[in-house]
Amino acid sequence: MDLRDKASQLPAQPGVYLYKDAEGRVIYVGKAISLRQRVRSYFSEDHLADAKTGSLMSEARDIECILVDNEQEALALENNLIKRWQPRFNVLLRDDKTYPYVKLTREKYPRVYVTRRVLKDGATYYGPYFPGSLAYRLVHVINRFFGVPSCKIDLDRRHPQPCLQYHIHRCLGPCVEGLTTDEAYARAVHEVRLFLEGRRHDLAAELLAHQQQAAEEMRFEQAAVLRDAIATLEEMEPRQKMAAAEGEDTDIFAYYAEPPLVAVNVFHLRNGRIVDRREFFWEDQMQFQPAEFVAALLKQCYLDQQYVPAAVHVPLDFEDRELLEKVLSEKRGRKVEIHTPQRGQKKALLALAETNAKHLFEQRFRVMKPAAQAIQGALQEMLGLEQAPRRIECFDVSHIQGTDKVASLVVWENGRMKKADYRKFILREVEGNDDFASMREVITRRYSRLKQEGQPMPGLVLVDGGVGQLHAAAGALAALGITDQPLASIAKREEWIYVYGQEDEPIVLDRFSPVLHLVQSVRDEAHRFAITFHRSRRDAARLSSELGQAPGIGPKTVRKLLEHFGSAERVRLAPEEELAKVVGPAAARRLLEFQRGGTG
Repeated sequence: MDLRDKASQLPAQPGVYLYKDAEGRVIYVGKAISLRQRVRSYFSEDHLADAKTGSLMSEARDIECILVDNEQEALALENNLIKRWQPRFNVLLRDDKTYPYVKLTREKYPRVYVTRRVLKDGATYYGPYFPGSLAYRLVHVINRFFGVPSCKIDLDRRHPQPCLQYHIHRCLGPCVEGLTTDEAYARAVHEVRLFLEGRRHDLAAELLAHQQQAAEEMRFEQAAVLRDAIATLEEMEPRQKMAAAEGEDTDIFAYYAEPPLVAVNVFHLRNGRIVDRREFFWEDQMQFQPAEFVAALLKQCYLDQQYVPAAVHVPLDFEDRELLEKVLSEKRGRKVEIHTPQRGQKKALLALAETNAKHLFEQRFRVMKPAAQAIQGALQEMLGLEQAPRRIECFDVSHIQGTDKVASLVVWENGRMKKADYRKFILREVEGNDDFASMREVITRRYSRLKQEGQPMPGLVLVDGGVGQLHAAAGALAALGITDQPLASIAKREEWIYVYGQEDEPIVLDRFSPVLHLVQSVRDEAHRFAITFHRSRRDAARLSSELGQAPGIGPKTVRKLLEHFGSAERVRLAPEEELAKVVGPAAARRLLEFQRGGTG
């Protein structure tokens, strides 16, 4: 049965349809009020004349459908299936920013983390936060004034001594017996909940009572901390924007297209002010259809998110606008409007968003090299760091089946590689082919020395590898008492970036991203440096072995030869005159006689 006949037998009910190619891959997902009527329309002459539809139908070999009760369910299912299958004929946008939440865990001693993914794990999530850096400032305040930590230490067992966070008064120390009580920790968690829920007045009253009690008991240091906490609350209140807050919340979308490349800029207005912006990018050889593109963009932004603004401004109308308004209104619990401004301030803001979209396009697709400060800020945003990293130290391990194990350290600082700070490591503690143990050794050696010398830690430690290498590095730092060091890894094959503490949310950047370019270039330089060092040691060992029987040729002579010629092969091919310039005429003659089979 061909596709046309199969389409005519589809039910006239709401649902989702899936086109598949000859290998059974889903290549397009769509929704319809009447599956039969919608799918049959693909075979009309007008639709087949369209470049995108014509290409789709030329590759389609099968069609399947899933029935639902209404169009709203079809819209939600369509969105889920597109994200699951990522069909190449659907609009799939790259999102360069997901907004963070603050996660309060559900365990005996709850902890707080910044996360960009909301899971059904029993934890309480607050957010999203605009701008993203606000979430990190909130967690910093929680660590500093309430002592609820963000560490990864196992709190289900007791530890012999606390980490650095306790000593700098950013943790109550529940991991060590006697440092705090269950009641005191529970009270701190209660205050954190008040803080994150925006109940500033209730929290300030409690903190003021604790401050007065501490002063009466002559615990003046604790009273000063509580005083500072109250002042910080008053300072941060205007900047803290909760997901449930009310006001004239509006998102403004605009795009700039030079098909097949498109850049999207989104302004987030909260209480009438632009508090942040977001970028999307699209690159595809399919025909660019603006209305379909805008519809797909809004579905991607809102159908899976907890927060929906009261108004969404877009540059043009689209087919599913009324349906999407209805679905988002039900999701929000209040009316959501999607419309295209025609005049006044709203139109001016839309024009401003379009100007920024064009600028984003230039930055991304014209491959403009950003300034050092800009790339540091972008790296901070993408990796969710508390501060923009001025210095990155990157590590790589090199060996051949566990032999001649070495490691490299390269340094990026203020926009350029700082070769004077590069370091080489010969790994001697690890036996066999154990990359994780090798990473632990080099991290331990590097940062134990920095601690002994009182040197500052880098803004970011980057390791070459996946989650295993990341955890090996984190374990080494934790053993040194370093628990708050920003740490990330980049996996070679997928080019995914893993940030420690957010391993289940790998950062996937598109190939145009300047952040990805930076991380790749630093990683590649560490790999090059490690490989070069490994080859030089391997060649030295090989040449020493080969020439070990030659009379008058010792280790120093071998080292001179390798430093000059670079490899054992070049030494073997070098003429006597060239050898004599390096090691002298007598040694050069003995070397050549030995290589020719003489006795010297």
